[in-house]
Order: sequence, then structure tokens, then C-alpha cells
Amino acid sequence: MRISSSMYYKSLYAKNNSNLQNKLFDVNKQIASGLSIQYAKDDVRAFTETMRLDNEIEGLGQIMQSTESGYKMANQTDEVLNEFTTTMDRMRVLMVNAANGIHSDGSLDAIADELRVVEEHFRNLANTSINGQYLFSGTAVDVRPISEDGTYMGNSSAMSAFTGSKTDQQYNISGDELFLGEKHLVRRRVTTNVINKNLVQNYPPGETEITDGDHISPENSIRQLMGDTDAANANPKHHFYVRGVTSDGTAFNKEILMSDTDTVQDLMDQIGNAYGNTNALKVVNVSMNLNGEIVIEDKVQGSSKLEFHMVGATDFDETGPDLADINDPVYGANAGMIDNLDSGENDFNSFVIGVTPPGLFVKEFVKSDYASATSTISNIDGLLYDRTTFTKNSTTIKGTIPQIVRDGNAFATESTKLSEVADLSQGTPGTLDGTQLKMVGKDVNGVPVDVQIDLNSAGSTFSMDGGVTNYDIFDMSNPRAAVDADEMTYQQLLDVINITTSGVPITNTPTGYDSAVESSNLVSNIHLGYDGKITYQQLNVSNTLTEISLFDSNSGDFSADSSVMSFNSNNSLEVRDPKTDFFKVLDTMIKAVENHKLYADASLGDTRSVGIEDAIAMIDDLQDHVLRSHAKVGAQVNALNSSLKRSEILEISAMTLRSSVIDTDLAEASLNLTQLTLNYESMLSTVAKVSKLNLVNYL
Repeated sequence: MRISSSMYYKSLYAKNNSNLQNKLFDVNKQIASGLSIQYAKDDVRAFTETMRLDNEIEGLGQIMQSTESGYKMANQTDEVLNEFTTTMDRMRVLMVNAANGIHSDGSLDAIADELRVVEEHFRNLANTSINGQYLFSGTAVDVRPISEDGTYMGNSSAMSAFTGSKTDQQYNISGDELFLGEKHLVRRRVTTNVINKNLVQNYPPGETEITDGDHISPENSIRQLMGDTDAANANPKHHFYVRGVTSDGTAFNKEILMSDTDTVQDLMDQIGNAYGNTNALKVVNVSMNLNGEIVIEDKVQGSSKLEFHMVGATDFDETGPDLADINDPVYGANAGMIDNLDSGENDFNSFVIGVTPPGLFVKEFVKSDYASATSTISNIDGLLYDRTTFTKNSTTIKGTIPQIVRDGNAFATESTKLSEVADLSQGTPGTLDGTQLKMVGKDVNGVPVDVQIDLNSAGSTFSMDGGVTNYDIFDMSNPRAAVDADEMTYQQLLDVINITTSGVPITNTPTGYDSAVESSNLVSNIHLGYDGKITYQQLNVSNTLTEISLFDSNSGDFSADSSVMSFNSNNSLEVRDPKTDFFKVLDTMIKAVENHKLYADASLGDTRSVGIEDAIAMIDDLQDHVLRSHAKVGAQVNALNSSLKRSEILEISAMTLRSSVIDTDLAEASLNLTQLTLNYESMLSTVAKVSKLNLVNYL
């Protein structure tokens, strides 16, 4: 076969030229773009790997952006809490200074003024914002967290930064945790507020001249605690009526009978036994401070339920009935009622000097300014426990007892069932069936109200005329029916209070009940506050005439079961508690200085104000709580910083790997370009030579 020039061209030039041109184009494109491939078809494996790495780099960028944003807020929070710690140290110094006992009233007032400035500084710190977002409002970053009265307005939600696949890191601490958090290792401690002195030293038998006796101590006798007008008597005659709540929410009433020769320590041992102390196990510590006030500390950590109240009574006229014994037959049908002691005298000075012959002496251990809920208690307010009117401030009325869920230590909410809070060991065990609550006071027009709330399994009702006309408390079932006692919620209880104090008309039908609820909500608002306490506010008035007292119908009856539930009480003063209310505690501590009280003293200033000594214990707890929160924020900052650094390293690694997969190796590409260029020139040279031969052959 004859070899033609066309065949040479096709076999030598055309094919090689095309291949070399394409390779030269690819190499130049790689050098120009810096990428080894342009399309998936160029290298499917490299393209797939590159896309995966691109996604990873993009994700790491999002992680870094989220983490950096969280880091800034956490770091700012850390700085604010540093200032919190410094300010708390300053406050503690001022409190310790106030407690040293050398200050005049004017000096204490000056310290109190400075403490109020410190309090305002705390409020400003709590309301710190960054870039228009409040640090301590939870997720409600546009809501100012602390109001002027110290109420927390934010929520308890956490904000988290995305730090990786299925991982995140919290970067805030809500005000709910910081200002209202809970210290599970703290044991609740309460104290009485009536200072006790040796009454035998104050008033020696047969003498009318008063001396200044020593403060009572555990070693003193009951005779020295209760006083006497004659010689010591070994017969039991001093009656002590104790009411309280244990750490598990169980309420109790107990009468303790003591003789002159028994000691105060014996009495405190009996009080401990009322809470459940045994020789083998103590559930509470009962002690006495330097002012002769009884202090009770829960041995169980993390419970806020412990309560205490006590009143003592002695009938020094031993010739007739024992008026100090509320169960004495002389009281007839009222036997067992603490009200029977109301005829006694609570001022021992008047009792010794002005009473002839001597009679019933009643000793108060806990006092408050709470008014009596009923006319049956009027002379000695210290007899009251939970039949007291809610505190009133302008248009707002509030109970003093937080409603705490029995299983745990959480505050109740409107949707919580009464049976989840109530002491179901009282009455019919395990149920609220048969429980009766009483609500007395005044409605919005100042008209007296007397409401009876009957909780029954067959359907709960309420009446405003002593049970003559009953109204069902309807549930939301279909068809509507009166609610089972154990299913009744706080919202339904609050609706009854609102209806009966608003004076709105009601009929005993679901429609009539719903209409009354709706109408009463236009007159007043009632709810469980952030601290679990019933809070009522009348709308569209400057001052409310409403008065509320809500209590178990058994209240004050030592012959019956204890109260199933309490909503307001003349209880002992809280010194320590697992639950924190930061600004409330600050106010309590400052009031102790403003009242010039070293210890709790119901005879001086604000009756319910704790003393400076106990206030120092409170600030120690606050400092510990803030330090724990600060440590948590510090851990968040460190975790976010580590996450940020880790993401940066991963991003660099991913970019390096991506570069190794898709980026052009310029040295290699340049060498390749040189080789291809030489090859191309060689091919052209060869083709030229072959073409010359073909021409010779042709000639």
C-alpha cells in the first residue's frame, strides 16, 4: 500500500497535535485558576472530595460564627459577675462593720444608706446589656430583667451556641438561675423573733421592783423562762403549743407539758421530737441564740418546707381549772382551740404587778404585724399561726407561704394540683376528699366575706353563706362537672377567690361559672407569683379595700388534724433557705441595719426583720450562690474558647486538605507545561521533516 502524506498527517500530526493542545490548555488553565480540575468530569473522586470538604468548611464557619457570638456574651457575663463578687465583698464588709456593736443609731443609718447605694449598683449590674441584649433575661433578651422592686421579669431559658454535629454549648446564665436559683446543699434555718429573758431574775417572787435579768439559755429552768409568782413546783403546769411543718411537708400540732424544774434544753428536745428526732436519728437541730430565741435547722438538705410556731401558757392560779390547758373541761365545746388562751395576759410586767389574783400568762415566741383573720383572736396576736390576713401594699395583696410541690422543692404554678402540694397525711389519708378551706376578709367594696370551700371527690363546691347555697367549681371536662378534690388546680382555687372578692354575680351552671370567672378577671388579677405565693391585685384603683385570709378549717384546733395547707402565717423568720431570692434577701439584710437590730427582735422596728448577725449568714449564702454561678459562667467561657480554637484548627486542616485535593501544584504544573511545550515543539519539528521527505518523494 502506498503511504500518502494524508496518512502521515493523520497518524502523526493531527492526533498528537490535538492531544498536546488539550494538555497544554489544561495545564495553562490549572496555572491560571490555581485549581487542578474545573469540572466533575475532570476527576470525579477529587470533585466529590472537594465538595465534601467545602461543606465541612462552610459548617465550621457557621460554628465559629455561632461560638464567637456566644463567647462574647459569656465573656461579658463573666466580667459582670467579677463586679458582682467585688461588690458583695464590699457589702459584707459593711454588714460586719454594722454588727460590731459600737455604732450609734446615726452611724448605722449612714451604713444603711451606703448599703442602699450598693443595692442599686447590684440592680444596675443585673440589668447589664450588650449590643441591646440583656445578659440575664434568659431568651427574653429584650426584657429588662430586674424591676425597681427587685422582681425578676425574664425567663429561665438557656441560650446555646452550635459547636458541632449534635453538640452545643450554653453561653448564658438566666436571671432565674442567678437571682432565684436553688442551692441544693443548703439546710433551711428559721428563728423565733421574741427575745427571752430570765423572768425570775426580772421579777423575783414577792418583789415588785423590776430588775434586768439575763437572757435565757438552754441551761435555765422552765420556771425562769415562764416566770413565777411563788416557790418552785415540780408538778407539770407549763403548756407549750407547737405547730410546724417538717422537711417533707408534713404538718403537725403538738402540746408539750413541762414543770418548773425542767430545763429549756428539755423543751428544745421535745420540740425536736415533734419534728421526728429520735435517739438514733436527728432530722432537725434545735438550738438557742444569745438572745434566748429558738433556732431550728433542717438536717435535710434542699428542702424549703420547714416551719415553726410556738406559744407557751401558764395558769399561776392553781386553785381552779387549768386555764393554760386548752383541753380543760372549763372550755366546754371549744376545748382544743388555741383561741381559749386569748383571755390571758402576755405582758409579764402587767401580769405580776397589775393582776390580782394571778391568772393565765401567755408567752409569745413568734410575733408579726399580721392582722387577725377572725374576731375570735384579737388580744394576743402571737397565738395566730395561719389564720392571718395576707399582707397588703396599695393595690396588691400577697400571702407569705410559698406553695411548694411535695415531691421535690419546686414552686407550684397555676396548673399544679392542690393534691400535689397538700399534706395528704392529714384528714383522709392519701386524698383531699373531705377537706374544707375557709376564706374570710372583705371584697373590693369593703364588704365582709366568709367563704367556705369544700373539697370532695364527688365534686368540689364553695359557698358564701356557710354552706346554705353551694356553687360547683367546674372542671373543663365534657360534659362539665364539679371538679374532683384531688384534681382541683390552683387556678380553680384562685378563680374562687377572685369571684368571691370581686362581688360579681354567679349562677350554678357551667356558663354562669365561666361568666363569673371572666367578669372577676376584669376587676382583679390573682395568680401564683414567681416565688410560689398567692398574689392578688385589684385593677383600676389606687388602693384596694379587699382583705384575704385563706386557711384550713382545722387551723388552731389541737384536738383535730393539722392544717392540710397553709397560705399565710405568723411563722418563724427565715434565716437560710435552699431557694435564693437575691434582691429580696438584699432588702432583708439592709432592713436589719435600718432597724438597728443585731438579732431578730419583734419589739423593735419592723417586727419581721431579722438581725444583722443573721443577715451576715444570708450574705454568706448569697456569695456562695453567686460564686457557683460565676464558676459555671467561667466554665462556659473556657468551653466556648476551646470550641472556637478547635473549630479554627479544623477549618485550617480542612482547607489544607482541600488544597491538597484540588489546588494546582505550580511547580509540578510548570514542569509539566515545559515538558508538554518541548513535546509539542518536537512533534512540530518531526512533522516538518516528514513533510519535506514527502515532497522529495513526490518529485
